[in-house]
Amino acid sequence: MNSTVRTLAPVALFVYDRLQNTKKTIEHLQRNRLASESILYVFSDGGKDEKSWTAVNHVRQYLHSISGFKEIHLIERAENFYLERNIIEGISYVLSRHETIIVLEDDICTSPIYLDYINEALNKYKDEPKVMHISGFTNLDIPTFGDTYFTPHMSGWGWATWKGRWQLFTHYNSREEALAGMTTADLLKIEYGGAFSCLKSLNKNPIPWDICWEILIHKRKGLCLTPTHTLIKNIGIGSGTHFKSNRIFGWYDYDRPFRTQKVVLEDIPIEETPEIEAMYAKALKDHGMKYNLFGKITRFFYKILIR
Repeated sequence: MNSTVRTLAPVALFVYDRLQNTKKTIEHLQRNRLASESILYVFSDGGKDEKSWTAVNHVRQYLHSISGFKEIHLIERAENFYLERNIIEGISYVLSRHETIIVLEDDICTSPIYLDYINEALNKYKDEPKVMHISGFTNLDIPTFGDTYFTPHMSGWGWATWKGRWQLFTHYNSREEALAGMTTADLLKIEYGGAFSCLKSLNKNPIPWDICWEILIHKRKGLCLTPTHTLIKNIGIGSGTHFKSNRIFGWYDYDRPFRTQKVVLEDIPIEETPEIEAMYAKALKDHGMKYNLFGKITRFFYKILIR
């Protein structure tokens, strides 16, 4: 790792009621070489009812037993903050004490070289305000482009940023507020010509934090450093707050094995690549779902029924 890195970014982990997922997430993080030198903040959201509180308390019992980090700070919410509030307030809490942050949720398994990559990237691009976000996940597999590339598309699975960039964040209260000042061309760009219907999230209440961050990055003409093969495996598909799926219809990009070889941060141009953006238009279709034959047939008849 680059010897100029002096201070490692703290890791903020957001958990709720999924004990097994939380265990796997922490176990993968512990396998990182830099884990023992990293500060870990864990934000444990409170339950909604008696059943969820039972699950939350099981998670918290486990959290009190973990080790392997430089420091561990456990923040136990006394009530249910819900995902958006827990994450937004948690990030602000950490960045009131540190200049950088690494953000994980309780279903994000990281490669053993993940912390090396993230910390080196945070150091390399700290004085490049156009670089607003460091991604750990990518839908693409494009090793011919080297080890990293830039895109305006933000991945919220295993990511990092700087205090100054996050201070620009706005948690929008309405669709109109979120899209203010954006043109039709801007909207087509953020949704890759309609292939990635992410703006539907603006109809939710509360609006998810990640679409707010994605929109802000686009508004600021920012870019996200992204590995050419994922360093993240999402194990929460089918059990998360926003994402339900049935694996009998196919598989997701999110299920791929992560890279374990060191990521080399070469001096690449800080700009998006049209060829890569065209690849995203295909990769993000159906939110990264690769339908098998049964899935394609089912989807064909489903589209007929909803017309």
